[in-house]
Amino acid sequence: MSARQLGALVLLGALWGVSYMFIRVAVPELGPFVLMGCRVALAVLALTLYAAAVRQLPKFRGRLRQFLILGTVNSAIPFSLIAAAEIEIPASLAAILNSTSALFVAGVAAVWIGESLTVRKVAGLLLGVAGVGVLVGFPSVPLTGPVLLAVGAMLGASLSYAVGGVYAKRAFEGVPGLTMAIGQMSGAAVTLVPLAAVTVPDSAPSTAAVLSMLAIAVFSTAVAYFLYFYLIRTAGPTKTLTVTFLIPAFGLLSGVVFLNEPVGPGTIVGLGIILISVALVAEIRFGRKKVPA
Repeated sequence: MSARQLGALVLLGALWGVSYMFIRVAVPELGPFVLMGCRVALAVLALTLYAAAVRQLPKFRGRLRQFLILGTVNSAIPFSLIAAAEIEIPASLAAILNSTSALFVAGVAAVWIGESLTVRKVAGLLLGVAGVGVLVGFPSVPLTGPVLLAVGAMLGASLSYAVGGVYAKRAFEGVPGLTMAIGQMSGAAVTLVPLAAVTVPDSAPSTAAVLSMLAIAVFSTAVAYFLYFYLIRTAGPTKTLTVTFLIPAFGLLSGVVFLNEPVGPGTIVGLGIILISVALVAEIRFGRKKVPA
């Protein structure tokens, strides 16, 4: 991986990681649907303006239904679940729980497209379950009914991301990255904007909430997806997947530094276990590559 690609990877991890902090700030005032509806609508606008500037406007060519499905499953549903969960749980905990998406991908891919479950992957899945158990069993926040529901919502978001990812792999082979980003966000907007329209808050949001919403839409969505598909194209999906290790770290750091969120021993231990499990499931090897015989 070149220095440019490494910089893009770190920036992508930071943009996606701090999005949990922005959600935590904005969602109590805007609500999940308004916040995420604005997020995807503004992201579509920003990405479309960029596509027009570089003369790469997308051509959906009969894929409207597919993009609606992808946008709903891979953006609208998980975005809304994450936002709803962060009304109850800290941004740092949400970021760590969402890193289990890679674990769900292995299970969904095995059931849906018959991808093999190796011993390494199974060990990673079991270890991931243990990591979630540590997070929930030794929480940094009081373990109430709403908190448990929020944890369930975060795991539901991870599952939705997994289903959406496998669906994208099956249905969009060869589709350009910019087209994928605009199509997915447009599909999400079709689902979320009507829900946002009927859940507009009675009072005007604070400046902090509005700025957080804009930061999520422009930086953590439009710019982040541009970086993501750049890395997929130039560095490959396996190396790009290592962003999974950066997101919870940046999410934890931003929550602690800017929101003064509590961090207990269970948070650190659970994070470590989950990251190890993700490495096993993704079959990422950090040691020296073997030379073929």
